Amino acid sequence: MSRYSRDQTIRVKVGNVIIGGSDHVVIQSMTNTSTHDVNATLLQIKALQAAGAEIVRVAVPDKVALEALPAIVKKSPVPIVADIHFDSALALGAIEAGVAKVRINPGNIGSEAKVREIIRLAKKHATAIRIGINSGSIGGDHDQLVKTSLDVLSKYIEWFKSERFDQLVISMKSSNTLETIKMNKQIAKHYRYPLHIGVTESGVGDAAIVHSSIGIGHLLLKGIGNTIRVSLPGDPVKEIPVAREILQAVGLIREGVRLIACPSCGRTQINTEKFAKLVTEKLKDIQTPIKVAIMGCVVNGPGEAKGATYALCGGKKEGLIFAHGQQVRKVPNEDLVTALLEVIDADLKTTKEEPK
Repeated sequence: MSRYSRDQTIRVKVGNVIIGGSDHVVIQSMTNTSTHDVNATLLQIKALQAAGAEIVRVAVPDKVALEALPAIVKKSPVPIVADIHFDSALALGAIEAGVAKVRINPGNIGSEAKVREIIRLAKKHATAIRIGINSGSIGGDHDQLVKTSLDVLSKYIEWFKSERFDQLVISMKSSNTLETIKMNKQIAKHYRYPLHIGVTESGVGDAAIVHSSIGIGHLLLKGIGNTIRVSLPGDPVKEIPVAREILQAVGLIREGVRLIACPSCGRTQINTEKFAKLVTEKLKDIQTPIKVAIMGCVVNGPGEAKGATYALCGGKKEGLIFAHGQQVRKVPNEDLVTALLEVIDADLKTTKEEPK
């Protein structure tokens, strides 16, 4: 049996966020702005935080980006992670600039001596380190990739152990979903450091969401993973709802709206897709854990509606509104969404006003 369990991993402090040591899984993302542009980067960081990101990583590819870090760190609403490649001086500078964590791949920093210099400065400043290895940086036969990756990672971890540095997060990613799963399962058998999981370069659109959901979701259900990033091209803010949905699907968060909708068929009397989108948009800011069902006909509708916190169920001309399993209103189909929202709003207000 694996030594690893999510709540038994080492606690790593990243600013005011703790990764590891509990069942809480931290959602993070990465800006795609030029870090040189402080204002644009901060705007994106704030948008990510508003969407639910708890940690944000920024690229630090050169000295100009490094010079922008102090202002970003100072004004950011969430802890900042500096993403460093090739130049150990940038990692040292980022630590001095006050980032909460640096992400490095020891294999491209230059030498063991340079990695140890980073470790010692991070220890002095109480800065966490994430060591990340992507399968693309290792290459080779896929049959040997998992073993090779673990051997490389083990060598790097020994450097941190010898420096008595335990504020370490491990990341092992691949664009191949099955490789990602296999590598992280192997890591979990050997180490108790918290794991950052995700499927890197997962594709675009639905394919990217499917691969990320399977890779991340499978590992989370096995008790593996303390922080996640769903890697999607384009605006990184769109990664956060997918990450939250994955965590909700595997039972690791119970807040906000869980919306279910029937897939529609020849029996459907309403436009369930349109109704579901309208309801989702109107309820997007609710944090209370509720289940809302949008059902299109009287076959499965009433049963699903009774199992939801709130529901609407379309009929031939009129539909039903349910609250806590009980029918509360009957209205024309065109008024179903409005009636549902009125019932939810009134009910949640009453709940808030009740004395504790």
